[in-house]
Amino acid sequence: MRSMMMASLVLGLVVDVGTVEAVRVRPLPAGACGHDAVMAGTVCLDKYEASVWRVPASTTTNVSLVKKIRSGSATRADLTAGGATQLGTAGDDYDPCATDGQNCADDIYAVSLPSEIPSAFVTWFQAQEACANSGKRLPTSAEWQVGANGTPDPGPDNRTTDCNSVSNTVARTGSRSDCVSARGAFDMVGNMDEWVADWVPLSTECSSWGGFSDDLMCLFGASTIGVGPGALLRGGDFRSGSSAGPFAVVGSGGPSSSRAFIGFRCAR
Repeated sequence: MRSMMMASLVLGLVVDVGTVEAVRVRPLPAGACGHDAVMAGTVCLDKYEASVWRVPASTTTNVSLVKKIRSGSATRADLTAGGATQLGTAGDDYDPCATDGQNCADDIYAVSLPSEIPSAFVTWFQAQEACANSGKRLPTSAEWQVGANGTPDPGPDNRTTDCNSVSNTVARTGSRSDCVSARGAFDMVGNMDEWVADWVPLSTECSSWGGFSDDLMCLFGASTIGVGPGALLRGGDFRSGSSAGPFAVVGSGGPSSSRAFIGFRCAR
């Protein structure tokens, strides 16, 4: 009897006497994420697609800059003052940070900044490392979905305020002012396909969602000859047209793929 009374006093945190405890997930308090991120359920999701920066002497003379990056308070002025250089805007210049994520620790850092060309030509492994160095991680597909909800599903792109889905070139982060989610994250539809944490069997076929949505869904025909898994990409990019959208999901790219239209954002 005493055990049953104690269970009732825990307000549902114990599902039954002698069974596994269920942890109650609480939302983040207001203001917990800082100005570079938005609250997306239980995580802080970067407000902007990542720009990737190489920070010299990151463990010595630039320790204070790395602290600013990890707190979400670093500005472009801070980065340039520390001698940091942005990568992935004109090609694959991440070396010696390798495509498989080796030699990336304390080297490249993902930063969420407005009015930047987001970094591209980045593999899943490099994106993961850039997030990790910044004290963050790649969001799961489910976390990304929460952050993207409310972003307009593109029709025509007016090239100024709409989501960047038909321009065939990348736009600066946050410059498409109407391409913002209900939680305040920019460019989650179009602009860059975004890596998320999840892997699936490498897909070989694509379709839309049928009557539910015209967004692209490449999750069919698991490859029996392809080498390796498919790492999920979300949102579509600047070439996707109406196939871009908050439900767009692609599992046909391996985690070592890098393209001019693939980027990412981080979560913490």
